[in-house]
Amino acid sequence: MCKDCGCGSGGTGYKINGKTSAELHGHSHDHDHGHDHHHDHDHSHDHHHDHSHDHDHHHVHAAPLAAVHQPDVDGERVIRIERDILAKNNDIARQNRARLATTGTLALNLMSSPGSGKTTLLVRTIEDLKAKFPIAVIEGDQQTDNDAERIRATGARAVQINTGKGCHLEAGMVGAALDDIKAEPGGLLFIENVGNLVCPAGFDLGEAHKVVVLSVTEGEDKPLKYPDMFAVADLLLLNKADLLPHLKFDVGKCLAAALRVNPHLQTLVVSAETGEGMAAFYAWLEARAALSRAAAVVRA
Repeated sequence: MCKDCGCGSGGTGYKINGKTSAELHGHSHDHDHGHDHHHDHDHSHDHHHDHSHDHDHHHVHAAPLAAVHQPDVDGERVIRIERDILAKNNDIARQNRARLATTGTLALNLMSSPGSGKTTLLVRTIEDLKAKFPIAVIEGDQQTDNDAERIRATGARAVQINTGKGCHLEAGMVGAALDDIKAEPGGLLFIENVGNLVCPAGFDLGEAHKVVVLSVTEGEDKPLKYPDMFAVADLLLLNKADLLPHLKFDVGKCLAAALRVNPHLQTLVVSAETGEGMAAFYAWLEARAALSRAAAVVRA
């Protein structure tokens, strides 16, 4: 996770639809400290602004990961200060999940490495299902709004989150984006995470299900190389099946590796380009969307 890869928390530097935290909330946090001791800024409060353009933006600053003072050559003791950012993230994720439950919205967190075909898969899914469901997408990328523009071209609502140096989305980012999305009752919400097979696996966003997308161009050993991602997923979409005749890729070996990591993982072989296998994915979606709608009715 991030404390190991060194990326830190992306929570303080993200943008939503091109607006920085300072622009959204009228302030900035510019802490440039040359000394090497740890400052613990605990922004536990939510910033809520009611704008006349009907966008209520919530911004939660993710806590810093850790500061470590290394010992000198004389063996000075090490002082290690760690903050559990996951505790705060998980609390916000629970709020997101409860919020989505009130509208019966089925939220999926799509995770993969870059280039697996997530956006192409989403575009086809939206085109095929938009007559049945209101659909919205939260797009996560370090930079650009290219994918959000592709989604908007289908007529679906999309909010772009740019994480800057962050390598994953966090629950606070998704919570802020939900204010712009304003999910419609009984709809589908797709959260396209930043392309990365490591860090996104560790962060609950408030989704109902995690879906990992793996391309047949990536190699059948990926579930064994990146087991955490496949261990937390509910569904594996093995994408770009149309390329199999041109590749040395063993589908059975790949799926066996995934099930070795997660025996409860459901798997589908699909092609977002040709539509192969997508009907099975739609059936999977529709069954879970029906459960979300039924649960919302019961709560009401």
